[in-house]
Amino acid sequence: MYILIAAFFFALMTFFVRKSGNLPTMQKAFFRNAVAMVIALVMLGKNRQDFHIEKKSILSLVLRCVFGTSGLICNFYAIDRMNISDANMLNKLSPFFAIIMSAFILGEVAGAFDWGMVVLAFIGALFVVKPEFDSSVIPALLGVYGGFGAGTAYTFVRKLGGQGVKSDLIVFSFSAFSTIVTLPFVVVQYHHMELIQLIYLLLAGTSAAIAQFAITTAYSKAPAKEISVFDYSQVVFAALLGWAFLDQIPDMYSVIGYIIIILSAVLKWRNGLDNKEN
Repeated sequence: MYILIAAFFFALMTFFVRKSGNLPTMQKAFFRNAVAMVIALVMLGKNRQDFHIEKKSILSLVLRCVFGTSGLICNFYAIDRMNISDANMLNKLSPFFAIIMSAFILGEVAGAFDWGMVVLAFIGALFVVKPEFDSSVIPALLGVYGGFGAGTAYTFVRKLGGQGVKSDLIVFSFSAFSTIVTLPFVVVQYHHMELIQLIYLLLAGTSAAIAQFAITTAYSKAPAKEISVFDYSQVVFAALLGWAFLDQIPDMYSVIGYIIIILSAVLKWRNGLDNKEN
């Protein structure tokens, strides 16, 4: 349920980011994270949590923030220059990157089947990216990095959850870090916004905060291999929003890529359940 809630609100976030129009990527990222930071701060106060972090968790929390922030910025760049369903699908490579990074960060070595599904997912990504080896491929490549940043960040979330760091504190730390990183860019190249653009960005930030709490809770409580497949519903939500309100229809190659990536995710999920039962 947490994953499905996160998927819906992340899709809403990408929709509102796109609807906010021709604004600098860093400005969009700043407002998205500033709103989430305020909401997370309120949640911390409501739950009367302190800001104490064990020394052993500091580096993991910093790396979660670094990879999460860089991935988010690249994802926003892709959202503004691709169909939102394509950008969402590339971001949904994150569970496969999580499998790769879990070997280095958590010592969780994947089996041959899982690695096969990673390869299959990247074949699907090639259909979405449609590389032409010119500047037009840059948004798609940055979209892929967005998936890598998210997958690595969620792996650190899993590690932090195992160390007892609360979801509220993780979300606040990430949002505060991202706000601080993007603020100088906003100050230097601030772009005037109409009221409707500000409203869209505030809605994007609110949607992102809800999604962030939901997905952080999900990955803190369950292994990625058991729940990640449900995260792909975000692509369906994004495609419906893009079709209904942005007149965006994915091309045939993108649809083939979607099918391959989602198929690999479903196969990986089913294999994980079968192994758990055995």
